[in-house]
Amino acid sequence: MNCGVRSAAICSACRVWVSALAALKIGELLLNRSLQPRKAKVYLVGAGPGDPDLLTVKAVRTLGLADVVLHDALVSAEVLALVSPRAQLMNVGKRCGRKSITQEEINDLLLRFSLSGEVVVRLKSGDPLIFGRAGEELDALRRADVEVEIVPGVTAALAAAASVQASLTDRRTADQLLVISAHREHGKDDPDWHSLVTSRTTVVVYMPGEYARVAEELYRAGLSTSTPCAVISRVSSTGEQRYQTTLGLLHRAPTLPSPCVLIVGETLAAAASPESRSLFLQDIPPERDTRQPSGSLPEF
Repeated sequence: MNCGVRSAAICSACRVWVSALAALKIGELLLNRSLQPRKAKVYLVGAGPGDPDLLTVKAVRTLGLADVVLHDALVSAEVLALVSPRAQLMNVGKRCGRKSITQEEINDLLLRFSLSGEVVVRLKSGDPLIFGRAGEELDALRRADVEVEIVPGVTAALAAAASVQASLTDRRTADQLLVISAHREHGKDDPDWHSLVTSRTTVVVYMPGEYARVAEELYRAGLSTSTPCAVISRVSSTGEQRYQTTLGLLHRAPTLPSPCVLIVGETLAAAASPESRSLFLQDIPPERDTRQPSGSLPEF
């Protein structure tokens, strides 16, 4: 065998040896990693208002990594279908007026699963940081030194505004945006509408409850009874419904299926139908009338 052939054979053998050594090293690293305890981690993920197309790319990717998913009752079936089939699904929804799991029990589940090495996703409707009790869960996880990552979602206020094609901060009619929940726990004071609202405020009310009560408070705060209003129910879902009216006639609005969002503000006038715009020009005295209108709902 000449020197050239011998050198080529040696080089080839070296390459094989180096490749085998690299594969062995990689295998050793993977084995060591699998034997090490997994670091506790929880993802707080926003599921958006219901339409899976509104999920972020990161949210979809995180759902595919999960070992355990603790989800709200309002998370849609279409979104849950994106969860890894190997993951354990648990409904930990808290709905008003219904017996459900307590927040303390949810916190305990997050700790139990994460500290056992599972990748845990706390899947919340909308955005996890807006009326989602994320603060209480973050406190519990931080106290236990559990790593947390937050994946934002599309909150109902933004999805509702997109649905009715209204700019919440149109500079011609709005200087500020107020996002508030009308739902109050027992013993909590109602919001001080007078100090929060001006005629150039766009108000978005989550869980508005009794429209008449909210309308009366906003009227007393100084808003005109002709101020445009919109109620959007189950936004972005196939069952979405919308109703447009004014503050003076809001008490007559039909009670739409929850979850609902109420938008109040002059910015809605640009998105309203011609029929509704004529209402916005009238200053209607507020009435205490609980009758519900019949027929189909006026649409934007």
